[in-house]
Amino acid sequence: MEEKRMQKAILVGANLNGDKEFEHSMEELASLAEACGMEPAVQVTQNLTAANSVFYIGPGKVEEVAALVQSLGADCVVFDNSLTPSQQRNLQRELEVMVLDRTNLILEIFDRRARTREARLQVESASLQYMLPRLVGMREALSRQGGGAGAGGGAGAGGGLSNRGAGEKKLELDRRRIEKRISELNRELKELEKDRQTQRKRRRDSELPAVALVGYTNAGKSTLMNRMLDAWTGDEAAQGKRVLEKDMLFATLDTTVRRICPGDNRDFLLSDTVGFIDKLPHALVKAFRSTLEEACSADLLLQVVDFSDPHHREQMRVTQETLRELNAGHIPCLYLMNKAELVMEREKLPKVSGDRIYLSAREGIGMDELLLLIREKLFGGYVSCTLKIPYTDGAAVSWLQDNAVIQSVSYEEDATVLTAECRRSDAGRFAQYRVEDRQ
Repeated sequence: MEEKRMQKAILVGANLNGDKEFEHSMEELASLAEACGMEPAVQVTQNLTAANSVFYIGPGKVEEVAALVQSLGADCVVFDNSLTPSQQRNLQRELEVMVLDRTNLILEIFDRRARTREARLQVESASLQYMLPRLVGMREALSRQGGGAGAGGGAGAGGGLSNRGAGEKKLELDRRRIEKRISELNRELKELEKDRQTQRKRRRDSELPAVALVGYTNAGKSTLMNRMLDAWTGDEAAQGKRVLEKDMLFATLDTTVRRICPGDNRDFLLSDTVGFIDKLPHALVKAFRSTLEEACSADLLLQVVDFSDPHHREQMRVTQETLRELNAGHIPCLYLMNKAELVMEREKLPKVSGDRIYLSAREGIGMDELLLLIREKLFGGYVSCTLKIPYTDGAAVSWLQDNAVIQSVSYEEDATVLTAECRRSDAGRFAQYRVEDRQ
């Protein structure tokens, strides 16, 4: 069977006002293109004080890119920043190939990786919202090419939008069809959000604290979740709960929630959320808001950082900005400087410094120390109390054994005496049995 040829892409970027992160942004664009199944053929860059309103880059640079398209036989041209609908139309007219921007690539990756019904609906909604103001340019491109990579990403680019032909009547029909579909998607997503809220309420009612893994894409969140499952749930139990871990951008999109059981009745819920990236399309943040709200409802955030990446500080900034946009910037956070074994001496790992821990999720270095930090944050408000519980209330003893940290147990003639660490509210619940309290 003949192997499908990878699309050849020319990557274009404008360095506006000497952006120090420009080179890294172009490297990231190449990674996004590869994640979309493209072959980055060449990079074309230009230094500008402001983006050109017609083409984003200068007219001379457009001519240079057009020549490269012809000489290299490129299938598409990909821009590092978001293009306006008019810029995209003008560029497609001049270059005569499909013109994509960074948003297109991220939408396409999300479309390919979405697995659950909710994730697929979220991606389709974001794709259609992006597509709507670009219909005219898309119609022209489709008329010339008869298909190819859609300008609005995957899920939303199907159906009636693939018909060839132009004209205001056809465009208006497409516009109405898209607007209707967006309304349908919003209704479906609201129903799914009700289900998600019900699940969150059920978890809150369990009184288990919630911890969320957040961070830049490919920082190692899924790997860390699997190591935590391996360390704290037992090998057999962990096998069926592991999540996909892969060295690629946005390997997982669907939020996964697992119960972590270290074995001392201080269990907590751990969720793995979709990764962040610089210039993450606003439509995607909005569409995935319900999924990302797992982080908003957490008691503690674990920000996973690829410490081996020279640009990790910038990635931390992007993560913090995205969390603030989600109204999660106030939640207590531990910083997990992952992949530290690549840049630090192994004998110095793990290293704990305040709210930071330098570890290796891949090699399982630092799991014990991480658990101690999590416990300090989640269970620092626990109180120690001694309770004398009559034998007639065996249910109270059973409940405490399941939900508190039992330090000692003794048996008297008419009662069980136990010392336990538990939530302040639980200590109040059994106040009538209290013998003594101490912090």
